[in-house]
Amino acid sequence: MAIPSRYRDRLMESCGGRLIVTVDRDRCLLVYPQHEWEIIEAQLANLPSLNKQSRLLQRLLIGHATEAELDSQGRILLPTMLRDYAELDKKCVLIGQGKKFEIWDEQMWSDNQKAWLAEADNDDSELPGALESLSL
Repeated sequence: MAIPSRYRDRLMESCGGRLIVTVDRDRCLLVYPQHEWEIIEAQLANLPSLNKQSRLLQRLLIGHATEAELDSQGRILLPTMLRDYAELDKKCVLIGQGKKFEIWDEQMWSDNQKAWLAEADNDDSELPGALESLSL
């Protein structure tokens, strides 16, 4: 998987090209600069271990966390286990998500994007309090 050139320089400056790749419950891969992952990992490790959902998240995210490093062409090598989990085939999509990236199979991304847009059009539920002051 190649990281677009506009992000490569920032990643080299901020983390020396050292990244952590892990799985997401939505069947995509999450890619964090190493220093950002360390914050997430600490938060996950501090979740209550007797809570079933906490343990599941710890097992998924921490248990699948894999180190990756940008090569001279801006590529990262994705282990077979992670590629299989996200059902990555020939065409992938890299989505910027603030402090992380998501890697999706192109068809799965397209299908999910359509479903999310349809869900957003039909969702009349209240926004969580933390989002009420958000201005777009």
